[in-house]
Amino acid sequence: MKGKKIIVFGATGTLGAPIAMHLHSLGYEVLPAGHRKSDNGFFREHGMDYCSVDIADKEQFRKLPQEGIYAVVHFAGALPASMKGYDADLYISSIIQGTLNVLEYTRACGADRIVFPQSLFDISYLFGTKEPIPADALRKAPLDGDHAVYVIAKNAAVDLIEHYHQVYGLKRFILRLSRVYLYHPNPYTYTDGKKVMVSDRYLIYRAMKGEPIELWGDPDRLLETCCVKDFLQIVEKSLEAECEGGLYNIGSGGSTLRERIEGIVEVFSPEGRKSPIIPCPEKRNSQQFVLDISKTRRELGYEPRCSWKDYLLDFKKDMETQPFAKLWGREEDYLAD
Repeated sequence: MKGKKIIVFGATGTLGAPIAMHLHSLGYEVLPAGHRKSDNGFFREHGMDYCSVDIADKEQFRKLPQEGIYAVVHFAGALPASMKGYDADLYISSIIQGTLNVLEYTRACGADRIVFPQSLFDISYLFGTKEPIPADALRKAPLDGDHAVYVIAKNAAVDLIEHYHQVYGLKRFILRLSRVYLYHPNPYTYTDGKKVMVSDRYLIYRAMKGEPIELWGDPDRLLETCCVKDFLQIVEKSLEAECEGGLYNIGSGGSTLRERIEGIVEVFSPEGRKSPIIPCPEKRNSQQFVLDISKTRRELGYEPRCSWKDYLLDFKKDMETQPFAKLWGREEDYLAD
């Protein structure tokens, strides 16, 4: 792997930055690229040169190396979780047009493969049970809600990637992401274009104060989990795999709502003042689903290594050390807004 060149698009994002850092640590020659004009010198401090690229503008790809690229990791594009209000055009320009531009660049520079994240909501019609959802289940976008155009665009991007695989032989590793758990200083997300606090962060803040935490609905609802370390393992294996690739589920088999809340209380409550857990079976149930990761195991050699508690301990450490502060800011910056 040493000396192999990899471009990471979306490198300033929540997943793109850890990907770039991890691949750099493995010995790859990583070029981080993102939409932001500046990375505040973050990547230079870690031995990488950042390049500002708007993937919706094909002319901007001239800034990048035109040969010698082994792989492209494409994690750029608009997200519902970071979209204030609603602008469907951003999904079309950044995900569909942007992916086409990335693919054409990938082909032209002779890269061997591409790694791309697919939306979990392409299989949302199968949510609601503990039956693991196969990786090759029919991709179908919801036609209402704030994720509709986003998933339509992601499905179109996957089809474009498959086209380049069929016509040009480009190896493709399309990763269907359940939520990837990691620390980010921003505790907020957007739902239907409105800013709300991430539910896990709300519970963590309560646990840190020793305040009561409600356990809503059925405590044994199964929720898919993937710690960032396991996610990075899959990205790493996608770059090493000798197969042609395909679509792979990203998960670890899930954990129950009860396990999640008990873990948060154990890790974050002050010593001697544990948050009491209050069962509220009459309140709304969590959305239940679990992904079948057998294909990811079989073809990529993936094995989940991190438990929910492992993730929480890593989260607590990163909350204290703020490793991406120069790139993302600090928690107090977001809480002050």
